[in-house]
Amino acid sequence: MCQTILVVSKDDSEKMKTQYGANLGFMGIQLVEGGAERHESVANGLAKVSEEAEFVAVHDAVRVCLAEQWIDAIFEAAARFGSAVPVTAITSTIKRVGEDKLLGETVPREGLYMAQTPQVFRRKVIVEAYGKLAAGEILAGSAPTDDAQVLKAAGFEVTAVEGDSRNIKITTQGDLILAGAVLKSLPAKPVSRSGVFDEAKW
Repeated sequence: MCQTILVVSKDDSEKMKTQYGANLGFMGIQLVEGGAERHESVANGLAKVSEEAEFVAVHDAVRVCLAEQWIDAIFEAAARFGSAVPVTAITSTIKRVGEDKLLGETVPREGLYMAQTPQVFRRKVIVEAYGKLAAGEILAGSAPTDDAQVLKAAGFEVTAVEGDSRNIKITTQGDLILAGAVLKSLPAKPVSRSGVFDEAKW
């Protein structure tokens, strides 16, 4: 089976229901209210995943530059290994910067990679890992920044697969300009908003 679950902030939830509720229903998208932190939002979404689902893909909405074949490749890897997280090697020189804005140590970049989404896991595994997180058994007092971190802390192995540098994360106005150029370069139709969502200007 296939589900699409859209997790949105509490502040945006009512607007989504009133402005796009009918369209979401028509498209089979289930709307779920998120939490204060990313991992809380993921947990809320996981609670709505059917037990019939074998795999779960978690994707950040700020990564709009996706090609369909990338998603297929990640799912294929997850089917082989039980998990798959796209990563790209860090190629720039990494510096620590102090509160005084002065450069500190240079961090060796060998073996360092940037994680992307979608991250795909067997449903039973990610549900178990998030259950341990909710119970305070792992990562107590911290806010994990991605799902692979939660699974590793819970004792599960996570497989890295080759990502693509064009799968950028939009966090600044400049990123929006870059994303516009990236979308034109993708090898296939990108996964992005369409139709009724065009006016949202995400």
